[in-house]
Amino acid sequence: MFERILIVCIGNICRSPTGERVLKALKPEKVIESAGVGALVGKPADAMASQVAGEHSISLEGHEARQLTSELCWDYDLILAMEKKHIQAITEIAPEARGKTMLFGQWIGQKDIPDPYRQSKEAFDYAYDLIEQAAKEWAKKI
Repeated sequence: MFERILIVCIGNICRSPTGERVLKALKPEKVIESAGVGALVGKPADAMASQVAGEHSISLEGHEARQLTSELCWDYDLILAMEKKHIQAITEIAPEARGKTMLFGQWIGQKDIPDPYRQSKEAFDYAYDLIEQAAKEWAKKI
């Protein structure tokens, strides 16, 4: 049903690449990628995000941030946003994608996954834990 999944946050350097790689590790047969509504285009994953993911045996190596576009949204069956406000931003970029856009934290109490960018390692650890919990729940559903 959902073969192509896009994970979205703001800059596409912390949460969405982490979510992409965690979910991909759980569902390797699926096409899972990421983008940002205000992407830091061309930038690699944030160093602290990479470190925290690495501590959980997830590599963010080779990630390059890319901007969400309406054309990009057409290519995916399911779009997962890190925060409720990202759903609105996605809808503004691609109104036709609203029906296939959901919250990444949908199955863990509809939680937003807070942005750890430029915060402490603890903030990255917390975001990672939520991403991992949410990815495990999505893996059961897709």
